[in-house]
Amino acid sequence: MENHVSWVVEVTVKEGQLDAFKALMEEMVSGTSEEPQTLAYEWYISEDGRSVHIFEKYADSAATVLHVNGFLAKWAERFMACADVDRFVVYGDPSAECRGVLAGFGPTYLGPWGGFSRFS
Repeated sequence: MENHVSWVVEVTVKEGQLDAFKALMEEMVSGTSEEPQTLAYEWYISEDGRSVHIFEKYADSAATVLHVNGFLAKWAERFMACADVDRFVVYGDPSAECRGVLAGFGPTYLGPWGGFSRFS
């Protein structure tokens, strides 16, 4: 738990963009599955197809920075054309470099306080 960085990002799919967003999601899931230090990458959608929550968990800050830089280079422009970010909550104690790459997303940070995780 000490080194992991995770988050939940909540977005609203823009009107008429669900099909494009679904295609982008499939591309992002496929690409991210190639990142060995990405521990979880799960997308959830409401029944009406408007609200999407994305849960991501990384082994450490370096893995997070690697992913975010890839996202910015490959997918960010299309992502923002399809959805509005409503909330972005980061969990853990990310490094200064990691906080720097996340700063543009307007995150709220919650640091470790207690508990455990059964997956690495």
